[in-house]
Amino acid sequence: MKVIMTTKVDLASMNIKEKLIEGFGFREIGETFDGNPVYSRGDMRILTTNREMIYYDGLDRAIEEQLGFVPEIIAFASRHSSKQKLPALTVHVTGNWGKAMYGGSDEHLAVAEPRAMKLALLKMNELNDLGWTVCYEATHHGPSELNVPSFFIEIGSSEEEWVVDRAGEIISETIIHVLNNYEKADFPVALGIGGGHYAPKQTKRALETDLAFTHIAPKYAHPLKKELLLQAIERTNGKVDIIYVDWKGSKGETRQLARELAEELRLEFRRD
Repeated sequence: MKVIMTTKVDLASMNIKEKLIEGFGFREIGETFDGNPVYSRGDMRILTTNREMIYYDGLDRAIEEQLGFVPEIIAFASRHSSKQKLPALTVHVTGNWGKAMYGGSDEHLAVAEPRAMKLALLKMNELNDLGWTVCYEATHHGPSELNVPSFFIEIGSSEEEWVVDRAGEIISETIIHVLNNYEKADFPVALGIGGGHYAPKQTKRALETDLAFTHIAPKYAHPLKKELLLQAIERTNGKVDIIYVDWKGSKGETRQLARELAEELRLEFRRD
């Protein structure tokens, strides 16, 4: 079963949920999760909680306890916030390269599904008639304590954008497309190192080539421990083929570590 996770405390999440129910034939099935009705369509379920999703560590276990199944994948439909209030449609996996400031555990990463995030990026870009930015974000915030693949797909970056109907439609259509197609997708997968929070080079490569990214470690998280890079590879659904470094957007110590790790693991090394 594939789960679309929403929350009542998030305007963008409720916008997306409304568009999913209105546009894609989800129906109540008489079950509840965290006290809220469950909606179903084929092998997909929309679940709703009453709390901030970034703090929902162990969500996969909660789903199993309340509904009796372990999800194959969780798509978190969410808002994105930034001081710049950049109108944006974003996708990323969760986890913390260092101290856990917003959910999850210190130096722990969730399980990434690079095929799903790549398909999400491509579909949002295709549907984007708003003129907004479409991008990956670097791995950040919680939950990190999930043992099934997951990703956040977001409307950003202020209350003005969160309630835009068209943004909700784009994200809802993207989620359905991704959940229907990610399992049969096949891309070379790269661990992304360097650059800013909105991963401009990784986004450009994913939109213009067949490359799909798993975890992305931005420059502000450098220097990185070898153990964390190994964890990022291990906490990827499927194999990682490439270690990709935004060269100018990385610190020297981390560049060298990435090169050595690629050689040690016999992965392709790419610098950009």
